[in-house]
Amino acid sequence: MFGLTGLGVVHTALSLVAIVTGACAFARDKLIVPRNKLGKLYLATTLLTAATGLMIFRHGGFRIGHWFAVLTLLAVALGTVAAITPLFGRAARYFATFFYSSTMLIHLITGSAETLTRLPPTAPLITAANAYLFKDIIGGLVLAFLAALAAQFRLIHKQDSNA
Repeated sequence: MFGLTGLGVVHTALSLVAIVTGACAFARDKLIVPRNKLGKLYLATTLLTAATGLMIFRHGGFRIGHWFAVLTLLAVALGTVAAITPLFGRAARYFATFFYSSTMLIHLITGSAETLTRLPPTAPLITAANAYLFKDIIGGLVLAFLAALAAQFRLIHKQDSNA
């Protein structure tokens, strides 16, 4: 299906669950809360997506998708350290939010790349000839990420001020 191996299908399914769960968490909680069910499911499927991504070698060798998987694992690890240890002090919630939210940005960048280079199957929207268009897509995703992060930081600041 769409040129995917069995592992590719599992990886894609996990990533879709992570993206939907993350979107639900953002809609309900405005951020990823690692202690509630949505947050736990998001982080678990994000970790599994990254782990399975490291096992996919469609084009041979270690490529950019593998680096995104490594960044995702690092972001989840650092977010968890910020969330459960005193290492980041009073700024812990800001750091956890930054790291966890950055994993959603990575999902959206890699998901966009995979979707736009595979669909529709007979004439993908992004090809080598128009790959420059993807820079605009990434730019839009980064701007949306920064706007969402600013809103999350305002929310945390407001919650801390009321505590």
